[in-house]
Order: sequence, then C-alpha cells, then structure tokens
Amino acid sequence: MNDKLIIFDTTLRDGEQAPGIALSPDDKVAIATQLAKLQVDVIEAGFAASSPGDFESVSRIAAEVSGPVIASLARTHPDDIDRAADALKRADRKRIHVFTSTSPIQMEHMLRKTPAEVLAAAVEGVTRAKRYVDDVEFSPQDATRSDPDFVVEICRAAVKAGATTINIPDTVGYAMPEDFVALLTKVFDDVRGGNDDIIISTHCHNDLGMAVANSLSAIGAGARQIEGAINGIGERAGNTSTEEIIMAITTRPDHFDVEIGADTREIFETSRLVSSLTGYPIQYNKAVVGRNAFAHESGIHQHGVLRNRETYEIMDPTAVGRTSVLVLGKHSGRAAFADALQKLDITLDEDDFARAFDRFKELADRKGEISEEGIRAIVEVEARKDAGDWKLSALHVSGGPDDVPVATVLLERDGEVMESSAGGDGLINAAFVALQDAYSLHASLADYRVSTVTSGADAMATINVIIKVGPATYSGVGVSTDVVEGSARAMVSALNKAAFERATDAEDA
Repeated sequence: MNDKLIIFDTTLRDGEQAPGIALSPDDKVAIATQLAKLQVDVIEAGFAASSPGDFESVSRIAAEVSGPVIASLARTHPDDIDRAADALKRADRKRIHVFTSTSPIQMEHMLRKTPAEVLAAAVEGVTRAKRYVDDVEFSPQDATRSDPDFVVEICRAAVKAGATTINIPDTVGYAMPEDFVALLTKVFDDVRGGNDDIIISTHCHNDLGMAVANSLSAIGAGARQIEGAINGIGERAGNTSTEEIIMAITTRPDHFDVEIGADTREIFETSRLVSSLTGYPIQYNKAVVGRNAFAHESGIHQHGVLRNRETYEIMDPTAVGRTSVLVLGKHSGRAAFADALQKLDITLDEDDFARAFDRFKELADRKGEISEEGIRAIVEVEARKDAGDWKLSALHVSGGPDDVPVATVLLERDGEVMESSAGGDGLINAAFVALQDAYSLHASLADYRVSTVTSGADAMATINVIIKVGPATYSGVGVSTDVVEGSARAMVSALNKAAFERATDAEDA
C-alpha cells in the first residue's frame, strides 16, 4: 500500500505575501472554505502574530472551516507562539508552524545571532508550541543555503523538543533537484531515522522555475508532505503550485509511490476563486489551470483530440473541473471547423463549407482566434454566395488627409480576373467606385450599416449595404476585421446579385 502524501496549502500565508495581495478576513475564509472542498490536508491560515487582520483571519478559519488541519506560522519568539495558539484555539485540528533562519547569511544579517543562539531559540520555540498543541512543525528557513550538518543538528533538536513535522524549505528557490534530493535524503536518514511518526516535508520557491520539480523529487527521498500555494502565488516568483503537485501525483501513479486525498474536481474553481480575490491573473499557459491548459489550436492536434482525447491530453480536463477547448485559429483544420459548426447546429453543403472555411482561414491569419460569433458571421455571409459569383481576391487602398484616396480591386471567378482602380471621397467610397467600374454598373448606396461581431482592437465586423441599380435594390453583406475590406465585400455581394439579374434579363430578352 502506498504512503499518504500530505498536501499542505499555504495560499493564505506565503501566497498572500506576493506583492499587491491584501486579502480581507472574509476573503481568507472564502478561500479556506474552498480549500476544504478541495480536501487539502493542512491549511496554513496565516501568521497570527503579524497583524490584527491575520489574527482575525486565522481565528475565523479555525472556528468556521472544518476538515483540514488549521496551521499558523510563528517565529521562535514566545509572543508569536502564544498568539498563534490563541488564534487556533477553536480549531478541531490545529498545528503551530515554528521557523527560524539557519543559513549563514540570514543568521548574520537578519537574526544577528550565532548558530548556537539560533539552535537554542529553535528548541525553546518548539517546546513552547508543544505546550499548546500536539502537532508542531519546524522549518529551518533557507535550508538549501545552510550547512547541511547544522540543518540536521537543529532538526534533531526540534524533534527532541516535540516537533512532529520537519519541513525543509528552499526559501529562495536556489536548489537543483539532485541537490535537494541529497539534502532531503540526509535529513530523512539522520533526523527521522526509524521514527515513523516524524514527517519530512518540503517548501520550495520558484525563483529558478524549479519549485514543482524540487518538491516532487523529494518524494523519492522520503518526503511525505509538500507545501504549496494555489496558482503558485507567493514571494517573488512564487511557491510550488498546489494544483500541479496534486495532478502530477494523480496523473503519474506509476512514478510516485504515494497517494493523496484531494478532490481534483475542485481544482479549477479553487484556482478561479484565488485569482479573483487576489487580483492575480493566471498566465494563459499555466499548467492545469491556465486558459490554454486544455486548449488546442493546431489542426493536427485538433484532429487527434476529436478522434480520441488522449492523443494530446494526458489529463482528463473534467477531472479538474474543466472541458477541452478547440481554439479556432489560423492553425485549425477542417476537422475542427466542422466540429465547431456541428456544435453550433450549422449544416452546410460541400461548396458552402469550402467557402466558409477558406474565409475563416483568411480572417484567422489576421485575428488569431475566431469566436463563436465570428464563425456564425462568416457562415451567414459565405453561405449566401453562389459558386458563379465574383470573389474579391485583393484590395489595395491608399491616400491620406492631403491625398485623394485611391482603391484598387481585384476580382476572380472561375479563372477570370477583373481589376479596377478609382479615386473617391474616402477609402470606402473609392472602393465602391472601383467596384462599380469593374462591374460596369452604376449603383447608388441606399443604406450602409456596420455591426461589430467581436470586441477589441482587432474586432470583426459585419457590414450590410443596400444599393440601387436603376429602380431595383440589392442587398449585400461582408465580414472582416477591416471595415474598408468588409465594406468592399458587402458591395461585391450586392453587385453580384445585380449583375446576375442583368445577365438573366438579357438572356430572356
């Protein structure tokens, strides 16, 4: 039977230390409640002695959130430990997390104490915490830049004083996996030894992008608790990402000889809540919870996912409360476009599909991603076209405030080409005049409307026109990210109808 891996979440303590984050007690209770739904094992609710707000937060979480162990951080100072104990008194299960610095640079410049003084303070702190709770954790801060022999010495002393969890922090994200494994192995062998009641833990920062890798590597060295924060938030480059640890263990049971009790289906909601309340956005390519984590744009990838999700997804998105997304962009292929149409309940014949797909690819090259509204607009325009219609294949416009605007249009149909240039009162008018000359039709604009389909600087728009050719009126529609091009396409749509009617009338005569 595999060992249990304890998931210790410090979103509300170390995570909140990220610059610009200031959670209210209500915010912290909301996040702690969601962390309990996620079924993490330990919630580090805060640093009770650091401020009245943190004390209130720890106190409320201790009273209102059940399930996980509730922990408060404390320095070795007696006042810190007393304050933590007071804040935790209403918790069903409680832990005091005592820490002190052990690296030469931090002992000299921050604590201004000798190693002997630091060792004595650690023993006093753990002993005092043990008077209040049975569950005491001890951390030698900046352990990865400390003398390994001193780390072992102070951790042994902490265990003797009553610590039940020994946490080895890579406080400044300095370690490499092989170095971290060596340190954890030494601590496991020399501190824990044959004492099965002692848990060895990790707390890694991400300054070199190694937090998750270091934490996971420590499991093989005997670590049975990993500390992290949701979305990886925290000091500087952040902490180990709680959700990444959970899903790495869940996805690769063949690699890790541990089990976890987390409810992975709550991951995405927990991530969303933390992002919302902290104001910290989630990077698009963030593992597990990023917008693109289960999104596919490449046509090859989309085709594979449509056939079998596991071709390109090692995790089931529904397992973390998400769904796969096929992003329709310039890399998407026919299979993904057809799937999008099916989901929108749109059926096209082969010719209409080909025209709609070609136009989709043209627009995707400019816009990058085409939304559902954009797909509908493209289909509505392209499905109205007849195979014998002229198609606008190129449009060039020039001119500014001091020059007469000039438009050149190139039309194609079944191998035929028409080209025309004309000036006008503005770029759109110049395009209209050039198109009338190409068709040899005199038309007047009876109505012109622009409707945005999407938002943003690269928004798509639908342009509707009504033209008059003699006594008859004809409507046309175009869609584009460029209003001049979209207007020209709408004009071509209307002129095609007028030209077809003229040709039919001539044949009848």
